[in-house]
Amino acid sequence: MTELDHRTAGAVEPALARTAWRTAEPIHGMIYFVPEAHQRYAALGLRDRMGYFASRAAAFGPVGAETVIATFFNFNPALVRAAIPAAWRIAAPDDILRTRLEAADAALRRACGPDLLASAEMTEAAGLARRAAESASEHPEGRPLFAATSALPWPDEPHLVLWHALTLLREFRGDGHVAALLLTGRSGIEALVMHAATGRVPAEVLRRTRGWSTAEWDTAVDLLRSDGLLEAGDEPALTETGRAQRQWVEDRTDLVAAPAYAVLGDAGCTRLVELAGRISHAVAEAGLLNVSKVI
Repeated sequence: MTELDHRTAGAVEPALARTAWRTAEPIHGMIYFVPEAHQRYAALGLRDRMGYFASRAAAFGPVGAETVIATFFNFNPALVRAAIPAAWRIAAPDDILRTRLEAADAALRRACGPDLLASAEMTEAAGLARRAAESASEHPEGRPLFAATSALPWPDEPHLVLWHALTLLREFRGDGHVAALLLTGRSGIEALVMHAATGRVPAEVLRRTRGWSTAEWDTAVDLLRSDGLLEAGDEPALTETGRAQRQWVEDRTDLVAAPAYAVLGDAGCTRLVELAGRISHAVAEAGLLNVSKVI
């Protein structure tokens, strides 16, 4: 590590911070899939993708589409413009934020049940995650979506404290990820194609949920091939150069996310992994991560 790397990462190894984030992420990420969210957004009058874009962007207030396009990064701008700013004429940002929290509450209650919700483990996990999220708030520079979300009030119940803390940590990491991607010079759709080429998420899921046409996707594939980042073939795979670039992005993302977790130290991060792993398992077992229901 360079001197800059040490100053950026803090007291926790980036790999451990990444493990803590990845283990806990389902507890937050389920909000994009669960019927509790779909139904509540629809009750507000938000149609199609409005609920997704408006619920994440509502912390900004009633911003225009360009702010959402910039901060969400890899969505087709036309998809965003179909939802924003029309969503604000249907429901106020504060109402959407309240609805989102109500949806998270209902979904987590369904997944965890009363015993896990009331457990000492839930309270401990919430406390650890909140410490990390509040530490992250000391580093808002260059993180617009995180900074806006960090200004929202904290809920009271432990499972919602945990959910909100993990929301903050997701956006903290996400803003850093966008910064790393910008340094590669790749566009949003090109970054998605490279992600698909890792084989971790099906290309069709990424293309469809981000609103890109097959023709637009194929054009991005051709460009990445011409730049030497993708192999030829029906199912594009990363070249050695592509893998190196992708790894560089992931390493820098880990590095700039790590300061949030430094306050926990290795022991606290390890404990968060243990506790959040149990709760994330309950979320998965309850079917809250059904990607066919992407908002």
